Amino acid sequence: MNKGTMSNTHLNKKPQLFELQPGKNLDLQISNPLSVRLKLPLIGFELGNYIILKYPKVANTLEYKDVLVEGNVVIVRYLMEGNKGECFAFRSTIKNITQYPEKFIFIEYPKNIENRQLRLQQRASIHLPATIMLENTTGKNSTKITGIIGDISAKGCGFSFKTESLNTKVNKRDIFVCIQSPGDGEVKIPARVCNSRNENGTVSVGIQFIDEGTIVPKLLTQLFIENTFS
Repeated sequence: MNKGTMSNTHLNKKPQLFELQPGKNLDLQISNPLSVRLKLPLIGFELGNYIILKYPKVANTLEYKDVLVEGNVVIVRYLMEGNKGECFAFRSTIKNITQYPEKFIFIEYPKNIENRQLRLQQRASIHLPATIMLENTTGKNSTKITGIIGDISAKGCGFSFKTESLNTKVNKRDIFVCIQSPGDGEVKIPARVCNSRNENGTVSVGIQFIDEGTIVPKLLTQLFIENTFS
């Protein structure tokens, strides 16, 4: 009996969800009676029972009255920025919406969570000053953005920078990533922006290198970063 209980507990346990800290955003997709996408912060959860999300801030209290209702189906997605970077998704339903002490949304705890690895190669977590260079369509002038590389592999990196605007993002485009190498000075790596998001003035940019394996492996060696494939 104890063995069966332990087995069931193991099957229901979703470690990937526990790593999502309160305050992190989840993307909610609702299709009935109309299509709505919302980004809501996680408040907390009770294992196997429910997940609590912050109700969206709205000027009009009736704005989401037709979609944020008990029993409505939601598709929830969220990103985990770890060594491998993964996108998780699950299907749920709205259990309840509380009014006090604050307006919260309770959704069903997921029975199944699907995940997709965003990076085919493990990245090393670092804190490396860098610059990304965005050339205009004529190629004569370029915009430079200074920030920090937080993780890197031979295939790509995660770059972030601060901005005063909550709307600033970097569009998908070809760029150069400029890093100071101990041996060769500034190294300019051809790359491509894959995704970008702005969280309270911190812009995170997912970047794929397109140097065909000629520049980055040498740079990683010079920076004493292990170049492993998974």
